Amino acid sequence: MKDENCIFCKLASGEIPSTTLYEDEDFRVFLDIAPAVKGHAIVLPKRHMADLLAIEADTAKKILPVVSKTAGAMKKALGCDGINILQNNGEAAGQSIFHLHFHVLPRYQDDHFTIPWKALSYADGEAKEIASKIRSHFQD
Repeated sequence: MKDENCIFCKLASGEIPSTTLYEDEDFRVFLDIAPAVKGHAIVLPKRHMADLLAIEADTAKKILPVVSKTAGAMKKALGCDGINILQNNGEAAGQSIFHLHFHVLPRYQDDHFTIPWKALSYADGEAKEIASKIRSHFQD
């Protein structure tokens, strides 16, 4: 399934050229054209789905090994010190293209790339209350 208005569907199908690192019948991995760090790659399924909440079971089984393979190849080829795997779901979480994808970023000591957030804390009993709400929906 393809969304004709989705730029990632067009990249996945080859309609828009990319610097492809890996491709199989289900996935394409390419270098991001506006990388956070050199070597920043995008892993996406060729089949359109908006985000991780819409993932199909077959895609779910297959995508993490592709992400892992990408990270391993990156580490060997670039000699990076670490790897970040980022995946956003929804506009509030930073998703700007609504086609499921993972960012794989090579990291180096002192590369000055940051993913900042301010650490919060829970009030007494708040963590238990929130956990209870979330657990109640695992059966859904």
